[in-house]
Amino acid sequence: MAKRDIAIGIEMGGLKQFERAVDRFEEKFINAVKRVVVETAELIQSQAQALAPVDDGNLKQSIEIRYFNRGLSAEIIVGAEYGIYVEYGTGIYALEGNGRKTPWVYWSEKLGRYVYTKGMKAQPYWTPAIELGSKHFERELNKLGA
Repeated sequence: MAKRDIAIGIEMGGLKQFERAVDRFEEKFINAVKRVVVETAELIQSQAQALAPVDDGNLKQSIEIRYFNRGLSAEIIVGAEYGIYVEYGTGIYALEGNGRKTPWVYWSEKLGRYVYTKGMKAQPYWTPAIELGSKHFERELNKLGA
């Protein structure tokens, strides 16, 4: 019986060490994934800001990152309400062809006059940034074995 008690004690000690090792591995893995999430979010933000056309800088400054789920999730937002029009174009230049088909006139506070337009050509800044970030995210998670 003494041998049996010793074997059980060794098994139990080994199990505790194993559990600690698994816990350390899990913590390191989660921290590595959080690092990849932060890197990817910052890459998308910086790329979108670099590609965003500059008029008064509002579009660039409106691109922000929000983190959720204890850093395991990130949301990159474009706060400027006109960001979608810059990305996809307007009027006859709209990328999907669903823009207004006829010209229009509007008052420009900035220019202090009426402006005649057929629309604005697309100036993609968001899609290229997302594509770059997606590649980075996938590559880095593959390195982790995820």
